[in-house]
Amino acid sequence: MGTKTEVRPQKREAWGRLRKLPSKRWQARFVGPDDKVYSARTEDDKPLTFLTKGDARAWLNGVHAAISRGEWLPPGEAVRRRRAAAEAAAARDVTFREYAERWLERIATEPGKGGKLRRPGTVLAYRGRVRNYLTAPLGDVKVREIDTDRVRALVIKLVAMPSVLKEDARHNGIAGDAVDVLKMILRAAVRDGVLAKMPDVPTPRRKSVRHDDSHTPEDDVATPTQVDALHAAVPQPWRIAVLFAAWCQLRRGEVLGLQRHDIVWNSDRTAAIVHVRRQKNGSTGKLSDPKSDSGRRSMAVPPLMIERLREHLDQHVGRGRMAPVVPGAARGNQYLSASRWNGIWAGARGAVAGLPDGYRFHDLRHTGLTRIAQEGATLAELMRRGGHSDVTVLLRYQKATMARDIELAARMSATAGEEIRLEKERAKSRRDRAA
Repeated sequence: MGTKTEVRPQKREAWGRLRKLPSKRWQARFVGPDDKVYSARTEDDKPLTFLTKGDARAWLNGVHAAISRGEWLPPGEAVRRRRAAAEAAAARDVTFREYAERWLERIATEPGKGGKLRRPGTVLAYRGRVRNYLTAPLGDVKVREIDTDRVRALVIKLVAMPSVLKEDARHNGIAGDAVDVLKMILRAAVRDGVLAKMPDVPTPRRKSVRHDDSHTPEDDVATPTQVDALHAAVPQPWRIAVLFAAWCQLRRGEVLGLQRHDIVWNSDRTAAIVHVRRQKNGSTGKLSDPKSDSGRRSMAVPPLMIERLREHLDQHVGRGRMAPVVPGAARGNQYLSASRWNGIWAGARGAVAGLPDGYRFHDLRHTGLTRIAQEGATLAELMRRGGHSDVTVLLRYQKATMARDIELAARMSATAGEEIRLEKERAKSRRDRAA
């Protein structure tokens, strides 16, 4: 017969129980205030045993004292609270550089106020402002230490920075945008509990880098003759872009994103409708949805440019329905890049007399919208044709119809065409007198 193994009974202490394990180590157990039995655990909630009985008893006495003081927590809850406290402490010590990078990652994947994801180009612009203007002065500063005095000092430095676009400019054109991004980051830090309160952040006034204070928006409105000259100055197959910007009031990205099937003709190709369905992002080079829901729109092509548009599509655009209307090369399937177009435009605008220095392609859109307004368009009609997202409530009550859009486009076209005709007659008369 085998020898019977003696089982040592668990020894009861004054409070709790101690037991010697087969490994010769000691285990401590107790009944908690919740009437549940607990064994000794480490601070990260793992099993804990002791080398000696005295060590186990000392631990048990410590737990008993904690329960008496009302400080004891079940092991799992204690671990959760310690981790939360550690995370809170780490958050309080996070630097602006670390928090700004987290914020940039967050806004790239989380919807904005309107419930839509921010466009890649927007996130890219925010990242540039953080890295170029905010990280150097604030990068190593703890977010919780950013206060009004520190922010005001930074704003003064940003405003004083020289312009990288124009050497003698009185303003740099970036201070306002950089401060706007800083405010967004700090507001998020307040919501996250990293920053106690929002500093008083003054936003610098946005002033043009290109012009002095005497410049007015009216100075950027080109005459129909100047638009015609710009069209002639741009090489083929790209010059149609000038007419789309001026007479259809399209943005650069909307022009570069047009495809053949976006132009819908009537039966005898004497009238057309252009549908804006996408844009080519200047930062990423990718096609994306228009800037807003209002940016997705349809409008009449003014008669002034119908013949030129028809010739352009026949001679310079590929036959496929998705062929780019402003291709990288004649009849090509590659879209013209924004950077390449900027170079083409810079060369063309210098060939036209009377335009302000640094005349922008976007100023043609301003020209067209001004001409439409001069023809008597309502605010709602202007917003619709321009694809603006503001005054949404107004647009709901003042719905511009396509018939009215066609009428406005035709009236604008006739007026501009007449001005071009008269200018040509005057030029011819001057030449005849000179001869």
